[in-house]
Amino acid sequence: MGQDITKRPLFNPSGDTELSKRRMINGNTTNLNDFNNLKYTWVSDWYRQAMNNFWVPEEINLGLDKKMYPQLDADERRAYDKILSFLIFLDSIQTANLPNVSEYITANEINLCLAIQTYQEAIHSQSYSYMLDSICEPDERDEILYQWKDDEHLLARNKFIGDIYNAFQEHRTAENFVRACMGNYILEGVYFYSGFMFFYNLARNGKMTGSAQEIRYINRDENTHLWLFRNIINELREEEPQLFTDELKEEYRGMIAEGVRQEIAWGKYVIGNNIAGLNEQMIEDYIKYLGNLRCTSIGLEKLFEGHDEEPESMKWVSEYSNANRIKTDFFEARSTAYAKSSALVDDL
Repeated sequence: MGQDITKRPLFNPSGDTELSKRRMINGNTTNLNDFNNLKYTWVSDWYRQAMNNFWVPEEINLGLDKKMYPQLDADERRAYDKILSFLIFLDSIQTANLPNVSEYITANEINLCLAIQTYQEAIHSQSYSYMLDSICEPDERDEILYQWKDDEHLLARNKFIGDIYNAFQEHRTAENFVRACMGNYILEGVYFYSGFMFFYNLARNGKMTGSAQEIRYINRDENTHLWLFRNIINELREEEPQLFTDELKEEYRGMIAEGVRQEIAWGKYVIGNNIAGLNEQMIEDYIKYLGNLRCTSIGLEKLFEGHDEEPESMKWVSEYSNANRIKTDFFEARSTAYAKSSALVDDL
């Protein structure tokens, strides 16, 4: 049946107040939010960074994108539509599922982080709606919005993450909780990347620069979300070693491998060798590198030999994804370097 996991009570006057007794799951929490007493001290930097990431989609002018969208060639427009449809689904399911995860976290500082992440996922969904409303007629917008229902490739990708989340809904065990966290980690750390790189590649070719700027804001948020779930998983590994047996670790590693396989197949399907500046080999090398990084960052063995370093051919992606760098000479939007806190130093 699996190890039990206890839903945290909303009001618990008999909860523990000692930091030493605070646990990621199955703790006895009071639900009191006390920023001066954090067991997981890394939360302080994470919270400050997430709060300084505040933005709204309409800050970015998409007027030029509206004019350029009909001028994209057929392959670019097909990829734009399908990738946007995929991203819309991912952020929507994240917004819906994060409260389910939070119900079983018994460390108040982690729940504060998840509340911010949920809000940011909602902002991302609003961003995609803004992009669609800016560039498309209503009939085109609805067609893009629900492409995942009819495209078997899109549906299969969504089903992989959706089934992981549903399994925890149906069987609330500690093992399924960790699997749900792994699904989140895969979504944030693997699934988004072909989509993001496509928009950045368009921008470096002088196309859809407003869309790329919108994605940069989203990418900045998603990096903090990835950092959050990596730390949650690592804390669980320390506190709940029975959930990280050799057998279970191999299962989690297999989940990442499947995410990588799907991401590579998706990139080849939607981008392939038909988009200037990208090709199938570049996509495969980059995603395999990310798969290794995601594994080793949570104490798992890497998946692929020879993919330990970021490929030279893809180093431009990190430059375009850095939303705290001044890009006013390229993007039509204003500088995004307004967040004054230091960026999280991490190996994402």
